Amino acid sequence: MPPLPPPTLAERRKTRQIRVGKVLVGGGAPVSVQSMTTTPTTDINATLQQIAELTATGCDIVRVAVPSQDDADALPAIAKKSQIPVIADIHFQPKYVFAAIDAGCAAVRVNPGNIRKFDDQVKEIAKAASDAGVSLRIGVNAGSLDPRLLKKYGKPTPEALVESALWEASLFEEHGFHDFKISVKHHDPVVMVRAYELLSEQCDYPLHLGVTEAGPAFQGTIKSAVAFGALLSKGIGDTIRVSLSAPPAEEVKVGLKILESLNLRERHLEIVSCPSCGRAQVDVYKLADEVTAGLEGMEFPLRVAVMGCVVNGPGEAREADLGVASGNGKGQIFVKGEVVKTVPESQIVETLIDEALRIAEEMKLAGVASGAPEVEVR
Repeated sequence: MPPLPPPTLAERRKTRQIRVGKVLVGGGAPVSVQSMTTTPTTDINATLQQIAELTATGCDIVRVAVPSQDDADALPAIAKKSQIPVIADIHFQPKYVFAAIDAGCAAVRVNPGNIRKFDDQVKEIAKAASDAGVSLRIGVNAGSLDPRLLKKYGKPTPEALVESALWEASLFEEHGFHDFKISVKHHDPVVMVRAYELLSEQCDYPLHLGVTEAGPAFQGTIKSAVAFGALLSKGIGDTIRVSLSAPPAEEVKVGLKILESLNLRERHLEIVSCPSCGRAQVDVYKLADEVTAGLEGMEFPLRVAVMGCVVNGPGEAREADLGVASGNGKGQIFVKGEVVKTVPESQIVETLIDEALRIAEEMKLAGVASGAPEVEVR
């Protein structure tokens, strides 16, 4: 009998399904993780190198900026050589929408609030995208909301963001085009969450989640995790982008971790370690960091517990695939719930790594599927 799927907090919201290159979005497809390159798009080699790094990190879809004609001219080479679908990010100039479609991009992100006379060109954009099999993202941002709606609401309220998105969606619908997802981003997680809740009640399009301008790595991670968790736990959200003032690969790591923590992605290597306290008789921080570093790249679903005292240590170590309960200058090594050896503190890290590699080899021989590594310290 096959194992039951891991529990989730809510059933996924039922949506239409679109295709972004080889990646399906919505309609029950797994929640995908996106990021955006920070290289000049005109530097084709640097952009492709960064896309390769993002791909290796686990990114599903990548977006590239197209602010100029030179950037548009670089799109064909980037779209052709990227291993993951490329989305062209278009602002201000509608001609770049058509250039991106012609270049073979998998999708185009359009921001109706700042594209000149966008509403007048919806018919042409819809036809070009439909003919090429290209999907779109209607991306509404608080920072670039349609001036008409700013005047009506006074500021980018959830209602203003949703009205803007649905208005633009209706224009495409008039021409029989439905291959798009929608985002209504805001820098404030409370406003953002409410906007997506309202939007999910009024349409069945797949939704791209994002807290825009979330901030530096620590702040942005917290804001994104809070907002995405609030929505994904209700089944709202089909693809995500964590916006950090940090290297793009960090965005992907955070996004994957959010999905894994909600059982929306399979968990792989997991480091369970205690926060330490006055009971700890070893340097838990050092042990956890060294074990994490030593197992970097582990591609098998393995839970490793690194515990610092005899209160919770034996129980956590026993529940993990592999673990250590430390104290009095030594550590009890557990494998599958059983103590297999006791080693001096100086040998804990080496022993855990050796045992982890041995277990991984057993998993490999048994045909256990591998995947991207996961590291969780709690």
